[in-house]
Amino acid sequence: MTQSLLPIETVAGKLKLPAEYLEPLGRHSGKIKLDLLTDPAFPPRGKIILVTATTPTASGEGKTVTSIGLTQGLERIGCRAIITSREPSLGPVFGMKGGAAGGGKSQIEPSRKINLHFTGDFHAITSAHNLLAALIDAHIYHGNALALDPAHISWPRSMDMNDRALRRVSVDVGEKKGEITRNTGFVITAASEIMAILALATDLNDLRRRLDAIVIGVSRSGRPVRAADLGATGAMMALLSEAILPNLAQTTEGTPALVHTGPFANIAHGTSSVISRAMGVRLADYVVNEAGFAADLGAEKYFDIVLRSSGLGAACAVLVTTVQSLRNQGEGNLDRGFPNLARHLENLKKFGVPVVVAVNRFPTDTDTELKRMAQVCSEHGAESEMSEAFTKGGAGAEALARKVVDTIARNPNPNVQPIYALEDSAEDKIAKVATKIYGAAGVTYSDKAQAKLKQLKSWCYSELPVCIAKTQYSFSDNPKLSGAPSGWTLNVTDVSLSAGAGFIVVIAGNMMLMPGLPKVSRALNVDVDAQGEIVGI
Repeated sequence: MTQSLLPIETVAGKLKLPAEYLEPLGRHSGKIKLDLLTDPAFPPRGKIILVTATTPTASGEGKTVTSIGLTQGLERIGCRAIITSREPSLGPVFGMKGGAAGGGKSQIEPSRKINLHFTGDFHAITSAHNLLAALIDAHIYHGNALALDPAHISWPRSMDMNDRALRRVSVDVGEKKGEITRNTGFVITAASEIMAILALATDLNDLRRRLDAIVIGVSRSGRPVRAADLGATGAMMALLSEAILPNLAQTTEGTPALVHTGPFANIAHGTSSVISRAMGVRLADYVVNEAGFAADLGAEKYFDIVLRSSGLGAACAVLVTTVQSLRNQGEGNLDRGFPNLARHLENLKKFGVPVVVAVNRFPTDTDTELKRMAQVCSEHGAESEMSEAFTKGGAGAEALARKVVDTIARNPNPNVQPIYALEDSAEDKIAKVATKIYGAAGVTYSDKAQAKLKQLKSWCYSELPVCIAKTQYSFSDNPKLSGAPSGWTLNVTDVSLSAGAGFIVVIAGNMMLMPGLPKVSRALNVDVDAQGEIVGI
């Protein structure tokens, strides 16, 4: 595949990117310098297209493939287009889901490098995260001048690999065995707050501010202790100085792609970096940006968290769905799955964003099923179009591209709004998302969650947006509750603070921040052939 790829300078030329802003890394990728953002010759002008989805199955429903195909389709109809995509984590690559660079004739290339080490951004984030963890324990060992309470240190360690054995570990900080022992654990790098921080930072100064603000634990007097108190920020900045630069790559058809950061879509906001989109709207007519999981998670977090942080709204939302996913939501019956589609459409309209439904066509879909899908979309006031990006590349998404462009042309400046006000209490924000987006009747809180919300209010963090972490497989917090359930109660079990990222994480159900490998992992199929080429990803 890599033999047919364009030189990265040619890809940059499609965007009219000056050579001084491109730092090539090999033949087919490079980093774009932050100077572009302050060049008056490149004002923001492009429109952002947010790609989201109905509730997925475990294998996903082709949201990434559709995003890539749509970008290629836009270029085919004469638009200057770019996709802003997340960097894959090694956990899913070797775990159950596999790579995250698309598939078929709609991939981001060089896909094998992107799915593995790529430009080292994940390693830099992991190193910065673990440097802060090491500084915390060194501080305790050397006298603990900040009076950190070892039992209430909230900063874990990180590694970009599925490893269930690291979820809970004990560390021994002292020279003598058992002298200073505390419990901690590891999170996968995609769940690191530093990943979320890098994805939300608007420039180097904002990155510094956010790293300073990380709350690492609580003092014995009950006050928050920050990374700035440890003097850790400068060294973390040094480790992240290259990782903050977005990576320029290309699709299977040579369409420009920015691949940058990879935050989780439940514990964090689940989309690529603000900086990559800020560059995209300066370089292209249309920026296709994928949000994580379904619209109740990825799109909601985009409008309630990312939009507020960046000011980069969406001119249109593309809601990806499949016959398979809706049949799954209907427990085997397609018609019973349509309420799931309807609720996602209703929710997106609540945010004020125009919507186009992309039906990702599979070979097993019948014409009758596809016509019924289009009919249901029309009944709910939404236009729809089939996408065959996997098998046909950009040609299979041209019709979708035209429909999206037409939708934006009819309403070029929609009044997109979050679902709650920052002045609302944390409990009111949670309730509004739960009732207006998830369809819950109400919210209950564990004693632990209530105590933490009270603590955050006393620390003056209650005006932050909320990032609700729940299952992606249902509107509810129960992955087995399908369709569009109502009358249920959202159970908030825990709350944590991501002060640097700028949101309160609300845990509903059991969230796994360090996944484990399945019994038969994809790692068993990965190898290097006699020519030195990686195979099996």
